[in-house]
Amino acid sequence: MSDFLMLSDLEEPSGLPLEVFDPAPVGVLVCRGEEHILTYMNAAYRAAFGDRPLGTPIRQAFADLTEQGYLDLLDLVFRDGKPVRVAAAPVTVRYAHGGFEQRYFSFSMSRIASVGDESGVLIVAAEVTGEVTAAQRARTLAEERRRALLRYRSLVATTTEKIWVADPEGRLVEGSREWELVTGRPWEELRGAGWLDTAHPDDRGALTEAWSRAVDEVPDSFEYVYRLRHADGTYRHCALRAVPVRDAGTVLEWMATCTDIEERWRQDRRNGILARAAAAATESGSVPGAFAALGRVVVPDLADECGIYLLPDSSESPSENTLLVVERVSATAREGLPSGLPPLRKEHLDPGHALARAVRERRPIHASFPPGDVPADIAPQSALPWLNRVGAHSGVILPVLVDGTVAAVAAAFVCGTREPIGAADRTLLREVVEQAHDALSHALRLQRTQQVALAMQRSLLTEPPDLPDLRIAARYLPSLSADEVGGDWYDSFRLPDGSVLLIIGDVAGHDLRAAVAMGKMRNMLRALAADHADRPPGDVVRRLDAAAQALDPAVGTTTCVVARVRNAGEGGGAEGPWRVAYTVAGHPPPLLITEDGDARFLEDAHSPLLGVLPPDVPRGSATEDLPPGGTLLLYTDGLVECPGESLDAGLERLRRRTAALAREPVEVLCDDLVAATVGGRDDIALIALRSPVA
Repeated sequence: MSDFLMLSDLEEPSGLPLEVFDPAPVGVLVCRGEEHILTYMNAAYRAAFGDRPLGTPIRQAFADLTEQGYLDLLDLVFRDGKPVRVAAAPVTVRYAHGGFEQRYFSFSMSRIASVGDESGVLIVAAEVTGEVTAAQRARTLAEERRRALLRYRSLVATTTEKIWVADPEGRLVEGSREWELVTGRPWEELRGAGWLDTAHPDDRGALTEAWSRAVDEVPDSFEYVYRLRHADGTYRHCALRAVPVRDAGTVLEWMATCTDIEERWRQDRRNGILARAAAAATESGSVPGAFAALGRVVVPDLADECGIYLLPDSSESPSENTLLVVERVSATAREGLPSGLPPLRKEHLDPGHALARAVRERRPIHASFPPGDVPADIAPQSALPWLNRVGAHSGVILPVLVDGTVAAVAAAFVCGTREPIGAADRTLLREVVEQAHDALSHALRLQRTQQVALAMQRSLLTEPPDLPDLRIAARYLPSLSADEVGGDWYDSFRLPDGSVLLIIGDVAGHDLRAAVAMGKMRNMLRALAADHADRPPGDVVRRLDAAAQALDPAVGTTTCVVARVRNAGEGGGAEGPWRVAYTVAGHPPPLLITEDGDARFLEDAHSPLLGVLPPDVPRGSATEDLPPGGTLLLYTDGLVECPGESLDAGLERLRRRTAALAREPVEVLCDDLVAATVGGRDDIALIALRSPVA
């Protein structure tokens, strides 16, 4: 710019030729006379404005600049002789290729005394487009920053959001009025790390750790949901969102907003709990299992402990003057609380007890009390010591209605620093029970069906006959799975000819249908065996198969062993050896154990299970001598089957066990076999006969 000033200050040439300006870094132009005939342009001027024809009037040579008004200044300078200076003037330049571009020039016009024979004007021009553009950008950026600051201040002043600014280390350095109003704390208590104290005590540690980790790792954004203490002492869920403000990779500060999401949180929580309730109650088909699953939904989201008490299977409402007997079928406590929940057992409740009133009045009962001082008429007697030990201070007693009848009652309690169970959570507890209604109804109906099936099954398992010469013992053990009732059965009775018939059978299935089919097969076999006492067991089973296929084809898959034990002496007297005739229809083979412990399976006379062979196909029978003191054992597959083990391994285990018990009384042998079973997933039925010792 010093060269520009030097040349622009020349008012009269020193007589040097104009060519001395050729290397000048700024544009130099000379015109002469009143028409301003273009006389000279140096290289810098041509570079800026393009080559123009010398010897022509400047308005003609620079016709593209005429409308911009700058050439009119030439007349003024030429006439008055006073120089003119213009700074950062915008000039639209047209190029030979036809394009236009706006650029900026600072220029001066000065009269010179003589150019040839006439006076003229010297124009010195320097391009300043870069400087002007940079200045404009700086002004624009400054304006944008000014407006952004005004917007931020206006936003902070008018928004209901809680906004704060933290330094790069995560310490609060600027807050908002809303933040102070909501928390009820002055700025001095919130600044630095003080804002963390507004979090719920149970949330504070995790929030502090998460925020510290974010400050160290600097993610693109930090989001966290916690409970914020409000000025009135209540806590509401809020969503904290903070973003780092960076400059060239360096964190300058953190901007954060804290938004109240209590209503949204409650709705999301409600939807999640109800979805879990609908799914959880279907996890188990048994009543205790379904209620236990329901308790795991209530705890820990809605309560710290939940006990569920099943009412007797009766449609009668409890009287105001009689004790209510309930059975505790589920007990769930929040993780971290002391052990020692009361056992699952029956409870006797006075008519005035909250559980009894909730059942009788069919409405929830809510109570709050000092921590660790639970009223005796609120919780069952067995639960009081534990509830007082954990500092329970609020509880809800809720009747559980299934198919219009109070089937159970739930007792939920909270303890410690947890807030009492409010109206919203009491409503949600009721909704949880309602959401599980269908699953609970199914479980209760299944339980009643199982009770009927089990009762019918047990009624058909009669005591073995009491015989003077033979000892007979039988045992039945239901499946350990409470939601299954099998079709296993045993039977024994004396035939008209004095022989004894032993039967073991198994109808496929674990439900009422299987139990009914078992009863049909058992009764038909009894009748056929008594009517054809003189026929081999194989023929009796063939007739059973034919009758079952003709009368009830849907009776199901059935296996059985039929064994007839009789004395082989003349006239069937007791003085001869005992002999067993048997047949096996798809069933595990009978086991014969001698008094000395020699045990072997009777594998002759084996034929397919019932319902497979045509009715006219004979079934074989076999005969074995029963040695003195020997034992014949019939059993179902539940005694030998074990998950992950082959049937042969189970049979061998049974053979070794019975061999070791050969001299034990037959009742002890049966008890030991049942107690030592390793399966437990299927029913077990067995019947054993011991011949007299010689």
